[in-house]
Amino acid sequence: MINIALPKGRLGEKAYRIFEQAGYECPSIHEENRKLIFENPEKGVRYFWVKPSDVVIYVERGAADIGIAGKDIILEYEPDIYELADLGIGKCRMAVACKKEFCDTRDRTLRVATKFPHIARGYYNRISREIDIIKLNGSIELAPILGLSDVIVDIVETGKTLLENDLEPRETIVDISARLVANKVSYKFKNKEISAMCQALRAAQANK
Repeated sequence: MINIALPKGRLGEKAYRIFEQAGYECPSIHEENRKLIFENPEKGVRYFWVKPSDVVIYVERGAADIGIAGKDIILEYEPDIYELADLGIGKCRMAVACKKEFCDTRDRTLRVATKFPHIARGYYNRISREIDIIKLNGSIELAPILGLSDVIVDIVETGKTLLENDLEPRETIVDISARLVANKVSYKFKNKEISAMCQALRAAQANK
């Protein structure tokens, strides 16, 4: 069995459809129930839904052989895992955004609100900017509006939420998409099965 960690939500559902198209379907996953684990012994797969930010933990610790994780999660947590493929779904970008009238004069420490302190710190270190990180877990857009921060570092998909709150993206830090990741030990001992699965997933993507 290959244990596969899928992120809960739209991204995980899109990812599962690719597995399904690649021949690794598991019909019970569509049933209306509260089960967390779904198996298809015939295809040799076991799927389970986890919080998106937990996928890399399950994979790194070996509870999952492979998983689907956003590049943002991989960059933020830097887990000791293999990144096997870019699935080309869940495309967005990590960006700096602020109020339209904001101008960074560099005469004081920049206050940065974010869910991604590691990515934000790395970006501002590269441009030699002194910052004060304000770690938030939700509604990041509120921070500059209420004067808690000067800028935010967050995921931007369409930019609509920013626009509706009189904010605008200024710089793109990195492009984000969903990646297929693998546990290092699993990749060694289940290499044949995982490699065959990677090939089937690529083929399924190419035939879309």
